[in-house]
Amino acid sequence: MPRNPLRESLEAGRFCHVVEIVASRISREARLLHVAAQLAVTPGVVAGSITSYAGGSAGQDPVRVGTAAKARGLTPNIHVTCVSKDRRELREMLHTISDLDIENVFALTGDYPKGSTPVFDMDSVELVTLMNELRQNEGLQLWIAVAVTPFKYTEPDCVYQYLKLEKKFAAGADYAITQLGFDAKKFAELRRYLDDHGIQKPVLGNVYVLGLKAAEKMSKGEPPGCWVAPELVEKIRAETKAKDSGEAARLERAARMVAILRGMGYAGAYIGGTHKAEHVRWIIERGQQLAPQWEELASELSYSPKSAFYMYEPSTAPRLAPLGWRERAVNAFWHVPSPKRIPEGGVLHKLAKTVFGWIDHRPSLARSLERAEFAVKSPAFGCQSCGNCVIPDMQYVCPQTCPKQLRNGPCGGTNNGQCEVIPERSCIWVKVYERAKAANELESLKVYIPPPDRSLKGTSAWINYFLNRDSRPGRPKLGAPTPTPAPIKEESKIKVAVPQ
Repeated sequence: MPRNPLRESLEAGRFCHVVEIVASRISREARLLHVAAQLAVTPGVVAGSITSYAGGSAGQDPVRVGTAAKARGLTPNIHVTCVSKDRRELREMLHTISDLDIENVFALTGDYPKGSTPVFDMDSVELVTLMNELRQNEGLQLWIAVAVTPFKYTEPDCVYQYLKLEKKFAAGADYAITQLGFDAKKFAELRRYLDDHGIQKPVLGNVYVLGLKAAEKMSKGEPPGCWVAPELVEKIRAETKAKDSGEAARLERAARMVAILRGMGYAGAYIGGTHKAEHVRWIIERGQQLAPQWEELASELSYSPKSAFYMYEPSTAPRLAPLGWRERAVNAFWHVPSPKRIPEGGVLHKLAKTVFGWIDHRPSLARSLERAEFAVKSPAFGCQSCGNCVIPDMQYVCPQTCPKQLRNGPCGGTNNGQCEVIPERSCIWVKVYERAKAANELESLKVYIPPPDRSLKGTSAWINYFLNRDSRPGRPKLGAPTPTPAPIKEESKIKVAVPQ
């Protein structure tokens, strides 16, 4: 395996810079490779991060672009997303990356694609688990990055991002990269959370060279997970009236963010929004010059909503309302008949295994049982008869009701508790968080939930549970069944745009 400057820098604790290369369909590959060649000789740049499905648009093959960039001297970091790939295809992709002597991979769920109903056979936590399994069991050389979004301004969105990050690290991630944002208090919040929980993994902070066009789109939540305050949009609009159309101001803001990250103890900066090597070089050098002033600069970088949740300070954000009678009833009632309440190896468990085994050998009875389960669970939880029921691990909220069918926490695209794909609908993970907090069970949300065995769709979850057929916490099945995603109504899809 050749040298990996990114891994070497992070392991040695040297502040480093990674530049994002957006391999979109409209980007000519020859231009991207020219950019890679220039970045390869830019001091301080240790890798180029090659995107995949940025903003929900299928781009060029990141493996091909990354391989060509590597041939031009730039260490690639390949974005591996779960969009429209089942676990067999993801496994094959990771083998290909390793065979090409590329070590750096960035595990992402991915944005919901525009104009199609995609496959999300795994989420990012499950993908990291797969990567780590390949690393440990098959010897693949992988250095795994994951994303975290500290720039969330409601309690469920914010806290769940940190809980999910802990799950990613527990699954085998080596370091994290933040989503973009322009709020130093949130950068500080993430650092404090990691310190308070004894997590010593390196984190790169996102530094985006923000132009007016991108700022205007992001102020509307496009692409998902990106948000820019109206005050910053107006500031950038005023800056564009300068002779250089605001270029100097954009670069200065980026350099100040690099200085802030240095001062806060981040491991490096993940620079996006520009492919120009001369811009990147200037930002790196200026960021070093400004580093002694980082505290003063941090006090000036504060663009957030008026009612914003911060974990470590008094907040004007609305407090979570107490659970209603229905939610309290669900928490109380559904805990009773859950198969998880029957201890394995006990008399009741052995009896249940015998009874459900007997039913399983009688297809008509097994089908009737599955229909009875569905009749009860569908109106209560939105059950879609996946055959791998994990609602006891999700506060009795069905993951199949998530358009991406995520099982380990919300994606980065939530917007103040609203779903990325269906904006008029609340994200299901808000309800999961609220119920867990009300029951004093937030720690339970750190439990890893494996991807389902989709070959069990339409079968009885009770039979599958007691006969140990299903995929669930503590008993994962990482096979490669054909995925069957839940349908999303065409009129409910949201269109997203990628800032250029």
